[in-house]
Amino acid sequence: MDIIRIILSVIIPPVGVFLQVGLGLHFWLNILLTLLGYFPGLIHAIWVILRK
Repeated sequence: MDIIRIILSVIIPPVGVFLQVGLGLHFWLNILLTLLGYFPGLIHAIWVILRK
C-alpha cells in the first residue's frame, strides 16, 4: 500500500499524506510546503509515508 501512496505523492503530494495521516497537522503542513514549491511538498510527503 505504501507504493500506491508514494506514486500518488509524486503526482500530488498532499494526497499521499492525506491517505497516510488524514486531516492532521502533517496534511496542512504538506499543503503549505507544496504551495511554496513542489519539491519541498514531495520530500515531506515521502518522509511522512516512509516514517511509519
